[in-house]
Amino acid sequence: MSLADHIFIEMCQDILDNGVSTEGEKVRPHWADGSSAYTIKKFGVVNRYNLAKEFPAITLRKTAIKSCTDEMLWIWQKKSNNIHDLNSHVWDEWADETGSIGKAYGYQMGVKHRYKEGMMDQVDRVIYDLKNHPFSRRILTNLYVHQDLCEMNLYPCAYSMTFNVTQKQGQERLILNAILNQRSQDILTANNWNVCQYAVLVHMLAQVCNMEAGELVHVIADAHIYDRHIPLVKELISRETYPAPELWLNPEIKDFYKFTREDVRLDHYVTGPQIKEIPVAV
Repeated sequence: MSLADHIFIEMCQDILDNGVSTEGEKVRPHWADGSSAYTIKKFGVVNRYNLAKEFPAITLRKTAIKSCTDEMLWIWQKKSNNIHDLNSHVWDEWADETGSIGKAYGYQMGVKHRYKEGMMDQVDRVIYDLKNHPFSRRILTNLYVHQDLCEMNLYPCAYSMTFNVTQKQGQERLILNAILNQRSQDILTANNWNVCQYAVLVHMLAQVCNMEAGELVHVIADAHIYDRHIPLVKELISRETYPAPELWLNPEIKDFYKFTREDVRLDHYVTGPQIKEIPVAV
């Protein structure tokens, strides 16, 4: 069993056993048939993944590494808010007739601000500081910009990354660690997807900044399982597990903006079958 499998199974079981139901509350999400989408939830879930030991893809079912990487690059590299720049359909429900999701995600990453002697966006500032001020405690991004929320088709779920660099005694190479903050997460559809894409991001940034990937800490304020997902989750966490896969990241890439989805793959990735036709609450 991989560490990611263990964390996922324990988290899901804890939510099912000890979570709080929202049934009867006035909830925003709904199912395709119009009925309210209730959840069982836990507040303040914190999971830690040591990226130096293994890549945190669960083996209970396959996580599509190229697709989740593509979405991460859509936000962090392309800095786009248009689904026509994305190679999947995960954002179709929130796009308008032009393909825009409003002033959300990639839009916020691309907004420039004055820093040092020039203008930078959030991504360039992170890379600049990791290379020039690696031990700074101020290296972070934030997508939850209150004055723009009214122009976002969906408020950011994964809204902040905080980077922190450490160094082991006697070793020259620095270690890049990060905290991913989420206000809310649909555990079945999004948990390992988000974990994998931000683990890839940490590996990419570490490589281009000549560091090693360290720890990814995932903080979820509202970790929930939707009512119609409960039997699917119960079946999923009862499955056989396999050893963690190995991440291959193209070692030739030294510029973050040169990475593509083809520069990432998972080797020796054995998984259980995919769950098809998962109902999605919107």
